[in-house]
Amino acid sequence: MEDKIILTIGRQFGSGGREIGQRLAQELGIAYYDSELISEAARQSGLCEEVFQKADERAATGLSYAFTMGYSSFMGGAFTPYNSVLSNDGLFKLQSDAIRRLAERSCVMVGRCADYILRDDPACLSIFIHSSVENRLQRILSRQGGTEAEARELMGKKDKQRAAYYNYYTNKTWGMAASYDLCIDASILGLEETVAYILRFIERRKALRQQRKEAERPPHFG
Repeated sequence: MEDKIILTIGRQFGSGGREIGQRLAQELGIAYYDSELISEAARQSGLCEEVFQKADERAATGLSYAFTMGYSSFMGGAFTPYNSVLSNDGLFKLQSDAIRRLAERSCVMVGRCADYILRDDPACLSIFIHSSVENRLQRILSRQGGTEAEARELMGKKDKQRAAYYNYYTNKTWGMAASYDLCIDASILGLEETVAYILRFIERRKALRQQRKEAERPPHFG
């Protein structure tokens, strides 16, 4: 598809990355996938959605937790060993297949190593959203309540979990600028202006790609 655009968004917990992704999808008139990626992987594989939820954005050691929760009734009631479709890598492959299929059309995808899975798709633009600790704490507290100490603990736990998952499956470093096309601190401009900035970045990238494509065309002698 000539004008296809795929935006993948990595994000620190509490940075507003999910909301930014939703707004970008709305502005561009394209699909948005976050937890929907889990539903799609479950639908395509025929497995229970809960096993994907238990393994969501957890590295190999964390994925094993899914198999300690009593999920032994999959695939006709037979428990499948680790080297099967329900192994850590098997679940990641199933989710990757779902991501590739959804990426046949323009969309925004949040998390789950989508940037790495779609790294060979020229339409893919990878973005990482981070933010100041103060802004993240404020967002977490307003959304979930609790104390500042609890919010800090949750923030650290979630970031560590996402980093371990990303680093394990991509051999890259979560949150490092070199791992993405664009990294942006959402606390500098605010969510609305961050969305506007990314949209301008997308348009400029599209224009430059078109210029390069036209420059590569052989001259036409009429």
